[in-house]
Amino acid sequence: MSSSNSTSSSSISNATAASTSTFVTALVFNAIVFGAELAIFTLVRPYFPAIYQPRTYVPPEAKRIGPLARSFYSWPLAVYKADYKRIKDTNGLDAYLYVRFLRMMTRILLPIWFFSWVVLIPLVSVNSDVPGRQGLDKLSFGNVSQNRQSRYAGHLILAWFFTFWIWYNVKREMTHFVHVRQNWLISEEYASSAQASTVLIRGVPQRYLSERALAKLFEHLPGGVAKVWLNRDLKEMPDIYERRLNACGTLESAETSLLNTATKLRNKKVKQATKEGKEVSALASDQEQNLSLAETLVPKGKRPTHRLPIGFLPFSLPLIGEKVDSIDWAKKEVVKTNALLREQRITLAKDVATTSAEEAGLPPAQMNHPDRLKLHRGAIQNQTYPPYNSAFILFNKQIAAHMASQLLTHHEPYRMADRHLGVSPRDVIWANLNMNPYEARIRSAISWGITLGMIILWAFPVAFVGAVSNVHSLCATYSWLAWLCKLPSIVIGIISGILPPVLLAVLMLLLPIFLRILSRLEGTPTRANIELSLMTRYFLFQILHSFLIVTLSSGIVAALPDLVSNPASIPSLLAQNLPKASNFFLTYIILQGLSGTASGFLQVVPLVLYYVKLFILGSTPRSIYKIKYTLRDVSWGTLWPATTLLVSITLAYSIISPVINGLACFTFFLLYHLWKYLFLWQLDQPASGETGGLFFPKAMQHVFVGMYIEQICLAALFFLARDENGHPSSVAEGALMIVLIVFTAFFNLIIHNSYGPLLHALPLSLADKSHTWTVVDPDEHPRHSGDTIDSVVGADKLKIKGKETDGGNGIGSVVEHADEAASPSTPKPDDDAISVPESQKDPVPIQAVDEDVGPKEFYHPASVEPQRVVWMPKDVLGLAEEEERALQEAGILVSLQDANMDDKGHVDISGAPPGGDVRTL
Repeated sequence: MSSSNSTSSSSISNATAASTSTFVTALVFNAIVFGAELAIFTLVRPYFPAIYQPRTYVPPEAKRIGPLARSFYSWPLAVYKADYKRIKDTNGLDAYLYVRFLRMMTRILLPIWFFSWVVLIPLVSVNSDVPGRQGLDKLSFGNVSQNRQSRYAGHLILAWFFTFWIWYNVKREMTHFVHVRQNWLISEEYASSAQASTVLIRGVPQRYLSERALAKLFEHLPGGVAKVWLNRDLKEMPDIYERRLNACGTLESAETSLLNTATKLRNKKVKQATKEGKEVSALASDQEQNLSLAETLVPKGKRPTHRLPIGFLPFSLPLIGEKVDSIDWAKKEVVKTNALLREQRITLAKDVATTSAEEAGLPPAQMNHPDRLKLHRGAIQNQTYPPYNSAFILFNKQIAAHMASQLLTHHEPYRMADRHLGVSPRDVIWANLNMNPYEARIRSAISWGITLGMIILWAFPVAFVGAVSNVHSLCATYSWLAWLCKLPSIVIGIISGILPPVLLAVLMLLLPIFLRILSRLEGTPTRANIELSLMTRYFLFQILHSFLIVTLSSGIVAALPDLVSNPASIPSLLAQNLPKASNFFLTYIILQGLSGTASGFLQVVPLVLYYVKLFILGSTPRSIYKIKYTLRDVSWGTLWPATTLLVSITLAYSIISPVINGLACFTFFLLYHLWKYLFLWQLDQPASGETGGLFFPKAMQHVFVGMYIEQICLAALFFLARDENGHPSSVAEGALMIVLIVFTAFFNLIIHNSYGPLLHALPLSLADKSHTWTVVDPDEHPRHSGDTIDSVVGADKLKIKGKETDGGNGIGSVVEHADEAASPSTPKPDDDAISVPESQKDPVPIQAVDEDVGPKEFYHPASVEPQRVVWMPKDVLGLAEEEERALQEAGILVSLQDANMDDKGHVDISGAPPGGDVRTL
C-alpha cells in the first residue's frame, strides 16, 4: 500500500514539475510570438495605411485623427500618449467605455499585484513545504504546510482588503458612467436626432392601432406628439424591394463586366492591328451600320450572362435554369420593381391617410374587445396594408419620450408594455415588430431553455479540453495513455500548454452564431439588443465552461491517483489540488496578453483579406468603395464576455494563485493600449448600433461574479484545510469569508438599486437641458400643390433639425462632396418619383408616406427608399455614356460620377457612391 502511495506521489510530483515546464514553454513561445509580430508591425505599418490607420483619412474631418507616428519606432510612445477620451467623440460611448473598463482593471490590479506578491508569495513559499509540490505550485494556496495553517490569516486579510478596493472602483466607475451617459443623451448632436425623441412601442391593442389614436393617447405628455409611424403588414413589398436591390447590384456588375470586356477586346484588336501594320483609326470604320457601340465592341456571345433560379430555390445552380443576358434581365427587373413599388406605395399612402384622419382610432361598433391584441377583421377590411401591433412615436420634447418609456400606459396586462427608447431605424429588425407579447414571452422561455440545455451538453467537450491541460497526470494514472509521457518535453508542453487554450477558443467560436439566432427568434426588435442579450448568454457559457468546468476537471485530474487510492482524504486532497488548475489559466492569460495583443496590432487576417477581396471582389465601383472605405468594427456581444472572463479568472485566483495578478495586470495594460489604438486609428463602430454605453453596467455585474467565485472558493478551501492531526484548521477564516460574501451581495444590491434607475432614461431634473423640436409657422412652409395626403398629427408645424437619425456618431463619407443630401430621409428630386420639392427641402416637413414627400426615418425601407443609383465607371471608349443613356431612357437612375476605368480595364474611384446610403451603399 505504501509502495502504491509513493508511486502515485512520485507521479504527481512529475506532473507538477511538468506543469511548471508547460508554463515556461507557453511563456517563452508567446514572448517570441509577441516580439516577432510587433517587429513585423513596426516595419510594415507605414506602408499599409488602409489597414493600420484608415481613420486618418476615411471619416469626416471632425472625426479624423493625425498619423500614428512619423518614424518607424516612435509608435509605442504615440499610442501611450494618445488620449483615450477622444474615442468618445470619434467612435461613440460604447467604444469609450470599453477602453475605460480596461483602464479600470489595470488600475485595480496594480496594487493587488504588489501586495499579493509582497505578502502572499512569502507566506506560502518560505519555510512551508508540502510533499509533491514544485515549481509554480509552491507559490499557490495549497503549499501551506499542515503545521503552519495560521498563515491563512494573511489570505483572509488580503481578501477583505482587495474586495474593498474593488468596491471603491466599481462605485467610482458607475458614477462616471451615469454622468457620461446623461451628458451624451442631452448632447446637441444626439438629442437633435429623431431617434433621441422616439419610442418604439409593441403590443398595441386594436383600440389604438391608428396614428390619430396613439397621438391622442400620448398628447398628455409635455409637448405632445410630433409624429406617429404605425408599422404595417407590407405583404410582398419587402420582397419586391429586395428584388430591386439585387437587380441593381446585378446590373452594376454586368455593366462593369461589359465595359471591361469591351476594353480588353479593343486592346486586343489594337495590338493585332499594330502587329499587322494597319492604322488603328481604321478600326472605327469597320463598325457596321445600325449597330450600337456595345454591339460593335462586344460580340453577343461575350456579353455577361447568368442563370435564373429554378422553382423554389432562392439561388441559381450551374448548368441548370434559364440562361439570360444579365444586362437585359436586370434592366427589365429594375423597371418592373420600380413600377410595382410605386403603385404599392401610393396604396400604402391611402391607408396611412385613412388611419390618420380625425375620426380614426375608434374601433367599429361590432367589436366587443377593443383592447385585445389581435386585430379585428372589421377594422382592416378597407385597408390593403393593415397595421401591426407596434408603432414609433416621435415626441416634440425629448423628455416626453423618456417619460413615455417609463409610464404605465395601459390598464390591461402586456398592452404597450414593451417600449424601446432611442432606437435607430437602421438597427430595427422589422420582422419582429408584430409579435404578440404572450408569444414573445413563450419564445423567450424556450430560447433560454435551449441556452441552458446547451450549457449542460457543452460540458462534455469542454471538460475534455480541461483534462488535456493536465495530460501529465493522465498519462501517469492510466497505462493506456502512458505513451504520452514518452513524448519529448517540448511536444508535451505544446499539447498541455498551448493546444487547450486554442481548442477552447475554437469551441467557443461557434457559440455566438447560434445564440444570436436564439435571441432573434424570441422577438428582439433591434440588433443592439441582440448584442446585449448575447453578452449575458455568452458570458454564462464562458464562465461555466471556459472557467468553472475547466477548473474542476483540471484540479480533480491532478488529484485523481490519490483520490482513487485513498478516498478518505478527499477534502484535504481537493484543498491542495484545486489551486493547481491555475496553471492552465496562467498560460491562458499569457496567450491573451502576449500573442493576443501582438496579433491585434499586426492584424494579419484583415491585411490579407483586404488585398484578396480587392483582387477578387473589387470589380465594380461600389465593391471597391466598400473594400477601401468601409472601416471594420467589433461585435460587442462577444468582445465584452471574452474580456470579463479574464476579469473573473483573475479575481477568482487573485488570492489562491497570486502569480496571476502580475500577469493579468500586464495583460490588461497591453489590452488597454491595443484597443485605444484600434478605436483611434482603425475601427469605426456604426452609429446605428450605439447603445450609449449600456454594455458597461453589465460588465460591472460580471466583476461581481468574479468576486463571488473568489470568495466562495476561498471559503471552501478554508473549510477544507486540515492540520497535522487531520482536524479543520481554518474554520474562523471560512466563516469570515461567508460574512464577506454577504457584504459583497449587499453592496451589489446597493449598486443595482442606486444606479439601475439611471441607466436608460433621463431624469426630470435634466428636462431643461433636453432637446425640444423647433416649431415654425406653417404659413412659412405652405403645402405643395401636388400633395394630396393630409399631414399626420400636426406634423406640418414641425421642423427636423437633425438629418441624421443614427445618433451623434455617424460614419462619414470618405470624400468631401458626399454630403447629407444623399441620405435616405432626404431623397433627391429625381429618385424614383420620391422627390422633395425645392420649396420644402429645408426644413423637411413631416407628412404621411407617399411618393413625393416626407421624412423616411421610421418607415420600413421598402416603403420609402428610392432606387439605388446604378454606379458605373466612365471608360475610355465612350461605351459607358451610351449605356447610361440607355438606362436613363428606361427610367433607371444611373451615374458615372467619381468612377473611372482605365485603358487596361481597371476600375478606380474618387468619391462616394451617388444617391446616398440605400441599404449600406
